[in-house]
Amino acid sequence: MNEKTFTLNIAHLYPKLLNIYGDWGNVLTIKKRCEWRNIGVNITSVEIGDTIDNRIYDIYFLGGGQDQQQIAVSKELQKHKNALQDASDEHAVFLAICGGYQLLGNFYQPHNAERLKGIGLLDAYTVAGEKRFIGNVTAKCDYTIPQTLVGFENHSGLTFLQGETEPLAYISVGNGNNGKDKTEGARCKNVFGTYLHGSFLPKNPHFADYLIKLALKKRYKDDIPLKPLNDKLEEAAHSSLINKKY
Repeated sequence: MNEKTFTLNIAHLYPKLLNIYGDWGNVLTIKKRCEWRNIGVNITSVEIGDTIDNRIYDIYFLGGGQDQQQIAVSKELQKHKNALQDASDEHAVFLAICGGYQLLGNFYQPHNAERLKGIGLLDAYTVAGEKRFIGNVTAKCDYTIPQTLVGFENHSGLTFLQGETEPLAYISVGNGNNGKDKTEGARCKNVFGTYLHGSFLPKNPHFADYLIKLALKKRYKDDIPLKPLNDKLEEAAHSSLINKKY
């Protein structure tokens, strides 16, 4: 197949509500790393009231947000739960950050407020904690090269994984999902959640490429090799943050 014929479709879910700490940079990273390889990218911003056609999209992205924004998005996601579950079953790629990550689980329970329903793409739940986790994170991911992931966490939610949902990575610096079990983020099928901001993908270009390859396989039913890029600057940024605590 000719690489120039490849195109991926991205649904950026609720960017007006879920876009703190530069989370838009994750979508931009996927876009640029595809374009540098002559892979076409179409990005659709899906806002409150819009429809979601799961036959169109290869990648879905949700950023982080405050509790008030999460309330609105939680209600909206319930309308699209079946379509998004079908997308997951068809191996579409999901990446969700912080608040978006929590809403891909079963529920988020804030302090002294109504429980927010998730859509259960990840078998996980989140409860509000008493302590806020803030700082740099270094973690190990078993299925990328290099295996290190770096980023910045800023959350008080405590997330616990269940069933077939596995950790995205294991913490060496930072707190991760709950500050207790050394896990960071979650994965089930091609659905990924993480607490890492900063943005996450510019600091971890190897993980961005991993998502691109999964999305290409979903779209074209084949393992598509990616042309190597000159990642000297990206790799230097990544390396500078490994095991950095502050």
